[in-house]
Amino acid sequence: MKRRVAILVVIFAAAVVTINRSRSSKGGGQHGTPLTVGDVAGAVAPEFELTVLDSNGKTLKLSDLKGKAVLLNFWATYCVPCKTEMPWLVQMQNKYGPQGLQIVGVTKIGDSEKMAAEFAKKMGLNYPIVVGSEKVEDLYGGIGGLPTTFFIDRAGKVVVRRLGQMKEDQITEDIKKALG
Repeated sequence: MKRRVAILVVIFAAAVVTINRSRSSKGGGQHGTPLTVGDVAGAVAPEFELTVLDSNGKTLKLSDLKGKAVLLNFWATYCVPCKTEMPWLVQMQNKYGPQGLQIVGVTKIGDSEKMAAEFAKKMGLNYPIVVGSEKVEDLYGGIGGLPTTFFIDRAGKVVVRRLGQMKEDQITEDIKKALG
């Protein structure tokens, strides 16, 4: 019995190593290593380059925001908790933008660009929305639920990752941490 357990532990460890190597190879030369599912505080946020909605093909790189605190919010048009948070994010961009905050919305794979653009306009979003990709979702440890939000400090390190709808005061607290 003990031998079977030991064998299963070795097989599990080998599978974890293989998965992590596979995720690392998907980085495609991106800066930073892919984030894991666990606590990511202090990790360098992986670089990405994604197309900005309604911009005639303009792209946004995380490195374009160097020196700013970034709130990276993965969302989808069908996500009710995402819709609840969006007016707060608009307010936070207005309030903390002048202090160096940049909110970036990342559409979930599956939302059409047209649908996402119409939705963003209807919600009055005042921050850039970029078209998500499987590669970026993998770089950020997989997006298992929505919304998923990363607060990134001015040095490009993740302060905290939040899964699910947050309360307005939690968003404010995490923004202040990211701003330093």
